[in-house]
Amino acid sequence: MKLFLNLFLLLFSLTTFAQSDRELESRRVMLPNGWSLTPAGRSLEVGDLPLNIAVSSSQKLIAVTNNGQGKQTIQLIDTKTEKILDNVEIPKSFYGLKFSRDEKSLYASGGNDNWIMKYAIIDNKLVVKDSLILGKKWPNKISPVGIEIDDERQLLYVVTKENNSLYILDLNTKAIVYEQNMGHEGYTCVLSPDRNTLYISLWGGRKIAFFDTPTRKITSTIAVSYNPNELILNKKGTLMYVANAGDNSVSVIDTKQQKVIEVLDAALYPNSPVGSVTNGVALSKDEKTLFIANADNNCLAVFDVSTKGRSVSKGFIPVGWYPTNVRVIGNKIFVANGKGFTSFANPKGPQPVSKAVRSESHLGEDTRGQYIGNLMKGTLSIIDSPNEATLALYSQKVYDNTPYKKEKELATDGEVGNPIPMKVVEPSQGGESPIKHVFYILKENRTYDQVFGDIKEGNGDTTLCLFGEKYTPNQHKLAREYVLLDNFYVDAEVSADGHNWSLGAHANDYLEKTWPTGYGRRGGVTEGMGRREIANDKDGFIWDFCKRKGVSYRTYGVFADDKKGNIPVLDKDHVCSYFTGYYNQKVKDTTRVGQWKRDFDSLVVAKAVPAFNSIRLGSDHTQGMAVGRPTPYACVADNDLAVGMFVEHLSKSPIWSQSAVFILEDDAQNGPDHVDAHRSIALVVSPYTKRKFVDHTMYSTSGMLRTIELILGLPPMSQYDAAATPMFRSFTSVPDFTPYQALPSGVNLDETNKVASRWSTISEGFDFTEVDKNDDNLFNEVLWKGLKGDSFTLPAPRRSAFVKVIKKDDDD
Repeated sequence: MKLFLNLFLLLFSLTTFAQSDRELESRRVMLPNGWSLTPAGRSLEVGDLPLNIAVSSSQKLIAVTNNGQGKQTIQLIDTKTEKILDNVEIPKSFYGLKFSRDEKSLYASGGNDNWIMKYAIIDNKLVVKDSLILGKKWPNKISPVGIEIDDERQLLYVVTKENNSLYILDLNTKAIVYEQNMGHEGYTCVLSPDRNTLYISLWGGRKIAFFDTPTRKITSTIAVSYNPNELILNKKGTLMYVANAGDNSVSVIDTKQQKVIEVLDAALYPNSPVGSVTNGVALSKDEKTLFIANADNNCLAVFDVSTKGRSVSKGFIPVGWYPTNVRVIGNKIFVANGKGFTSFANPKGPQPVSKAVRSESHLGEDTRGQYIGNLMKGTLSIIDSPNEATLALYSQKVYDNTPYKKEKELATDGEVGNPIPMKVVEPSQGGESPIKHVFYILKENRTYDQVFGDIKEGNGDTTLCLFGEKYTPNQHKLAREYVLLDNFYVDAEVSADGHNWSLGAHANDYLEKTWPTGYGRRGGVTEGMGRREIANDKDGFIWDFCKRKGVSYRTYGVFADDKKGNIPVLDKDHVCSYFTGYYNQKVKDTTRVGQWKRDFDSLVVAKAVPAFNSIRLGSDHTQGMAVGRPTPYACVADNDLAVGMFVEHLSKSPIWSQSAVFILEDDAQNGPDHVDAHRSIALVVSPYTKRKFVDHTMYSTSGMLRTIELILGLPPMSQYDAAATPMFRSFTSVPDFTPYQALPSGVNLDETNKVASRWSTISEGFDFTEVDKNDDNLFNEVLWKGLKGDSFTLPAPRRSAFVKVIKKDDDD
């Protein structure tokens, strides 16, 4: 009987396991970066970029704050029924969210309005009650982030990320009773159980501050690691868990001894490069299990923390895209997925969307605004705490979803004899590639369909082609004569994170969480491109990796403002001092290529051309329709001719036989695409590039960087380039040294907008002195309607599934 029972239980377990496996597989989605999702549990659609989940003292309610580029909202949710009780719009918000102990009020950070909003909770509805003002609104730089409440003393604690301060407000009088600059950007703060210590995570400071509330002084700081964001305490307040987003880790602090007693590596493999982005922590009810949200691994890491100082990994749980927060209530795990469950095509990308449609967050993707900045809607995963067998299944799915493998860091896919090596070879050992000079050109913001939608050999939509062969003859010729890439995707959403992705194969949690505020026109500035230390990954960018390995490098306008580098590695010896920066719109890209030629020719004579050269040519961003400004067609044509001139000059130089040119857009935000909003144009040009070849392989920004790294003998910078497929299928071991002959432009590059219209009037208000300072959704609409006409109707949406195609070469 016992044997029969054991067999029955085994069969039941195997059947249940198989059913769970099939259910997860039925949800499988491949993202445009090559990573996959198989989200566990059930879910609710919430809003645009949910960043925080607040739990009421009774645990009957949770609140979610949605802080994305589109409509920002706060939702009130019943934890038992798992239903949304209320959904209110908040003009500006960011992370901070806290219930009062009596559950009569909810406090929320008002972002760059520089106040804390107070909502009354009446009949399970959120009603705006009051605001606690820290200062004047943006451009006054304060920006509250994390908040904490001392219900006994009726005090509100607020930490900020712009003036790096701690504020204490009296909840009765609403007066600021204390303010102190902490020296670094703050993220959140938590009171000890006795309320005598406030623990503050210094997001930009790599440490935790201990603030003594009776004396109102920071008494000590504890060093942790890069970008510490969320922190939690156990019930006794004796242990603190700190998520270090920039280091794939969680620091465990003994609060009494005031020291880190252990560090939990939350990545899928020990000692991985950046790319897990640990940014949320939660303890189980019995405090024996710690759940860690790994944003860029799309999973929860699960640790047994029952023995102090001797935590053990239990496994992983697959969730949605970019989980930002996790909370545990009873047997339920709640996870905020910042980007939801999938990416989308955006064939209606430039179309205006009515206010009524924008307000209906529950509508499907076909009816919501299709600007990439607000295209992915967040979700809330609700997962029952898994048993050991289920957690084992979940862990396997997480590894299946993840193209990054530890062994891929030094050896990757490829083919013997290909110019793209299959392993990292130290530059000092001579390298394995015949290519010795890489030229990496960054352009601005175009989708594949916008430019190459008219090339019949590729997967394009001619109806979405705005800047076809008439305006981009050189890029069309290069794609046809060399390699057409019709399955290439940028890793970024916009330029703010796009430049960091393009030069570092990653954008950290600070950039990912803050760019939507600026792009939503809620205040804030672009802080990527090395301009703010907190936005940089710990190991730096490709130039830093070159320097460490002794690889020569030089930049032309990339991460260089006003002709000087934005980061220490780009000192005066590595920057062309007379190359005009992108933001000077009065200078054409063709002029910039002339400046590059002058510098390049002098380096050729000196036999000192660097191994890695980064060049920025961004006129294809265009300048709108304002009367007197260059037409969009002239801007794109100027950029195209510049590309042609660059390749021609290089191909006729003495180093062409050892050179390769890689060209991509930093992002694809300014246009529609019928496959995915991340699909973009890219070119690879070299004597070792195949000729008249269409490469359908799924490539990404990180994959292009991985290709460059393998050529130069550099290790990957992040988990993303380590995981990405190198572009070896576009290369051949048999070179063709035929130089390229640029095509003249068929467009007057000096042509300006002459017709006054509502589109030209709108364009007059655009500001092109900085990257993406304008409303890009509106900018898209201006280009499309201004060039196509008000009456032009876009086709019905079409959906294409991602397919990771492996095509054998024709001669294989």
